[in-house]
Amino acid sequence: MPHPIDLEHLARYTGGERALNAEILRLFDSQVTDMVGQLNELLAVRDIKRWREITHTIKGAGRSVGAFEMGEAAAAAEPVHPANAEKAKAAISVLENEARNVRGFIQTYLAA
Repeated sequence: MPHPIDLEHLARYTGGERALNAEILRLFDSQVTDMVGQLNELLAVRDIKRWREITHTIKGAGRSVGAFEMGEAAAAAEPVHPANAEKAKAAISVLENEARNVRGFIQTYLAA
């Protein structure tokens, strides 16, 4: 099973420098956790503009650090309308699962 984050991809931007990887991964984890949480709030207000902004940001951030599965989950969530509660909740569930996988990987990476 591939890692939730492709460290070879990340190394293209960081030169493989462990301290820089760690800093980027900490920031990514913090921001993505917050953004996925915000998606739940948007279900009640049905804010499609904000939904698309957040999912688009997660998609780009995930792909840039090598969290490709998270990027794909965000890409799939992006066109979903938060007024469609069933589809929106399913998309959030997938993103939350990816966020847990990424967070676990990052914690292991930082502890090594």
